[in-house]
Amino acid sequence: MATKQKHKLSRAARQEERAGLLFILAPIVGFLCFMLFPICFSIVLSFQSWTGIGEMRFVGFQNFIELFTTDTFWYSLGNTFFYLIGIPIGMVIALFLAMGMNRKIPGVRILRTAYYVPVVSSLVAVAVLWNQIYTQNGLLNNVLHSLFGIDGPAWLYDAGTVKWAIIIFTVWKGVGGTTVLYLAGLQNINRSYYEAAEIDGASGWKRFTRITFPLLTPISFYIIITTIIGGLQIYVEISVLATNARDFTKSAITVVYYIYDVTFNQMAGARMGYGAAISWVLTIIILIVTLIQFKVQNRWVYSAE
Repeated sequence: MATKQKHKLSRAARQEERAGLLFILAPIVGFLCFMLFPICFSIVLSFQSWTGIGEMRFVGFQNFIELFTTDTFWYSLGNTFFYLIGIPIGMVIALFLAMGMNRKIPGVRILRTAYYVPVVSSLVAVAVLWNQIYTQNGLLNNVLHSLFGIDGPAWLYDAGTVKWAIIIFTVWKGVGGTTVLYLAGLQNINRSYYEAAEIDGASGWKRFTRITFPLLTPISFYIIITTIIGGLQIYVEISVLATNARDFTKSAITVVYYIYDVTFNQMAGARMGYGAAISWVLTIIILIVTLIQFKVQNRWVYSAE
């Protein structure tokens, strides 16, 4: 009797194990097919000359040599890092908004929702909307003319303004998500810290610099890491808003847009190997920047340990 019961239990356990394996099979296959294989293939491809059809031709390090000696790559890299200026601007605005929303004021829930709407909106859709705002006769220039009597520039066409136009848009698009993170951090700060500081006669500025800011540094570190990684891969904003800018390859192009352009969009033919080489250089740059941030975090990120 005991043997039969043990056999039934073991059979049930095997069935449960098979069911578990089936559940994890889908993500494993997805990872192998859509992540691991493309990663390995792109490494091989970066040393090849290939148009996407026909046979590959091994060229060694020629793709890497070419990209480091091509002006367009350096322009794209410089522009990509320039767009990161929007990150600290967005963080300051988000922290200010979060501190305001952390107070008990009428309509604060509506404000929280309103500021988060751009985050969950389609990036392409809102970029198209801002394309209209930035036109010569668009909303932004009309506001400038009405309030200050200024004839605004062609934001997306002038080489001197297109990058700032992109930065303004990215700050607007991302500030809601950053605000939510800061708001969560503010609500997790123990109120007894502020009460003790008030008893000691600390001013509002001292309470911010000695309590609020240090306790929010872990969240700030997370925001910096994720936004820089995302910022170094900016593409959609450039594709929708900036491609008509004067001298585009100098004034607005980014590394990811350059990768797409040389890989798929050139009239002369696709250059898969060259695009893969640029992709790996960008990957290494992102890795180095991220490692540096983790290396220096102990100097400014607060830890309770």
